[in-house]
Amino acid sequence: MKANALKKIKDIFKDRCLTDKLSRVQYSYDATQNMFLPDVVVLAENTREVSQLMKIANKYNIPVVPRGWGSGFTGGALNVKGGICLSLEKMDKVVELDLDNMMVWVEAGMVNYDLQEYVKPYGLFFPPDPSSWKFSTIGGNIAENAGGPKAVKYGVMKDWIKGLEIVLADGTIMQTGSKNIKDVAGYDLTSLLVGSEGTLAIITKALLKLYPLPEAKKTIQLAFDDMKKAAAMVNRILLSGVIPVAVEFVDKDAIQTVKNALNADLPRADAILIIEVDGSKSEVEQQTDKIKELSKKEPSIVSFKIAKTKQEEDEIWLARRSISPTLKQIADGKLNEDIVVPRSKLAEMIERLQKISKKYNLPIVNFGHAGDGNIHVNIMYHTDSKKETKNAFKAMNDVFDECIKLGGSITGEHGVGITKQDFLEKQIGKAQLELLKRIKQAFDPNNIINPAKMRL
Repeated sequence: MKANALKKIKDIFKDRCLTDKLSRVQYSYDATQNMFLPDVVVLAENTREVSQLMKIANKYNIPVVPRGWGSGFTGGALNVKGGICLSLEKMDKVVELDLDNMMVWVEAGMVNYDLQEYVKPYGLFFPPDPSSWKFSTIGGNIAENAGGPKAVKYGVMKDWIKGLEIVLADGTIMQTGSKNIKDVAGYDLTSLLVGSEGTLAIITKALLKLYPLPEAKKTIQLAFDDMKKAAAMVNRILLSGVIPVAVEFVDKDAIQTVKNALNADLPRADAILIIEVDGSKSEVEQQTDKIKELSKKEPSIVSFKIAKTKQEEDEIWLARRSISPTLKQIADGKLNEDIVVPRSKLAEMIERLQKISKKYNLPIVNFGHAGDGNIHVNIMYHTDSKKETKNAFKAMNDVFDECIKLGGSITGEHGVGITKQDFLEKQIGKAQLELLKRIKQAFDPNNIINPAKMRL
């Protein structure tokens, strides 16, 4: 980096401009455990500082990578080309709570969990809650269009964003969207920016919709001796008029992993469905009764349980929440993918995953969101084995190929980043990829914002 550019950056950020090796290492990795050392780290405190930084970066053609807490699984927050790591962690405040419109303006560095806690006393909540919600930031959630267990009923991040404050590559500050329920003036830039993985602009603030906290909820566990029947039950529940908050599935390998690691009292089953319903007390009772009646007619169900206490609810969720931490007992290496297929193809995709597992003689543990066809595929291998390591990546290729054949997507929540960019064209085609590149060029002519991601 040119000395005069660095001096200008230091003049703006003072002691929040970090150039020492230790600080740069601390901001060099994310949940992928890949590492790319930035030349400098800056901790912005407001949008004006971000704008000033982008003007300097654009003038001197310096890459800038926006970052929250680095919880991403695809390398979206990594400084692949060096340059500036722009941390937004200090921009973590609520700017405006609008109770009349049930909306809130927040800074991009606010942690999802902190937002939930902030609005809870007002009887409100923000539905998108990815598994990383206790440490992932709203800006990162927007960049990846994060989902979470509640997506079946409440949708994903894009369904709750009404507007954004952004800074363009040349430092221009702009607001997209509005508080209006209806607004079709011009292109929907807000939706374009959601899921753009930080490649088009720096998101500094977000206008989010909120929703009233439900009066009641119930958690149900269904265990099946047939994965196909478990998948079919999801559609039967939805067709009955019940729209659950969450429908999570755990396959037999994941069940066994948790049982072995925690000595957990889980049923012997080919698959478990964990279903949560919410609403008024009467709605919850009606929905629970419908699920109970449907279950009585399904002979493949080996156990049916409704949580009566908070402790029982936690015990039911144990099978889902404990999978990732216990996978190390299988192998020290893991390729964690988040494919998604049409809900009707879920069981078929699981069967194909089982065949891939046998083909390469590697354990593949599957769990995820049955209600929206999102499967977390965990290909396990021993890192000290060259053969297993090579086969794990071959298996990953097969997983993506089979997913695309079924009309699915290579990512439902984690994004493309650097880990999946070789597969993006295979899914969307060359013409669409070229269109994405032209959009990127329009926003960022010098390609300084988060370069080398998504093949853009």
